[in-house]
Amino acid sequence: MTMENINIHKTAVIHRDAKLSSGVSVGPYSVIEGSVTLGDNVRIGSHCVVTGQTTIGRNCKVYTGAVIGSAPQDKKFSYDDNVFLNIGENNVIREYVTINPGTLDGGGKTVIGSNNLIMAYSHVAHDCIIGNNCVMANAATLGGHVTLEDSAVIGGLSAVHQFVHLGRLSIIGGCSKVVQDVLPFSMCDGHPAAAININTVGLKRAQVSPETIQKVKKAFRILFRLGLSRAHALEKIANEIETCPEIEHLVFFAKTSKRGLCSAPNVPSPNPDDDV
Repeated sequence: MTMENINIHKTAVIHRDAKLSSGVSVGPYSVIEGSVTLGDNVRIGSHCVVTGQTTIGRNCKVYTGAVIGSAPQDKKFSYDDNVFLNIGENNVIREYVTINPGTLDGGGKTVIGSNNLIMAYSHVAHDCIIGNNCVMANAATLGGHVTLEDSAVIGGLSAVHQFVHLGRLSIIGGCSKVVQDVLPFSMCDGHPAAAININTVGLKRAQVSPETIQKVKKAFRILFRLGLSRAHALEKIANEIETCPEIEHLVFFAKTSKRGLCSAPNVPSPNPDDDV
């Protein structure tokens, strides 16, 4: 541990083997254990614990009471397992957030990208993959092996089931129960969550063209409003909508979904075992 421009409160406990980069600050009563690496200008608030084989990238801010890198809540986990938590740059991790590393069965890593906002009391379980520019509102919870693509948003008090995949620029309403994959660019809400519409506001903020937004809207209607099987809906999209990167991504996501897609209200969900 180097001491260059590092500000450690006198009550903090820092293991001698921890790697702290320039500009790191650690608040009162926080604990940084020996296999932890903190990048430039990382700020750790008071009463935090950063443990395990955890790397936090530069300019991240961790607020009061967060526990980062503690053992996965998995019955098969052993403290001898060689597992990791990798957190990118410019993330904001608010009060009392908990984030676990991976498990051997899940590939050994939990990975969080950059520029994410994880609000108070949220939980990221083992083997999750979070992209960039995502938001988890207060008390949002990810089960193990969940994937969030870039710019996904999860409302407060929502829970995402294990192995669920949330597509790019999707948004989940508050207090939702998400048990199936969420199509990119869509809005889902409910208990269980259902696909309500496309995320028009998110698409506009991402500077997606009006022409592309109309294509996404038409693809959403074909998938969820016509009562077609997933295979027939994807065939109709291929035949009727001029392709673009957003449509290609949407189609690939739907084809490769393993848990089935959150369907529209009152429309039966396609069988996830269909040959698509």
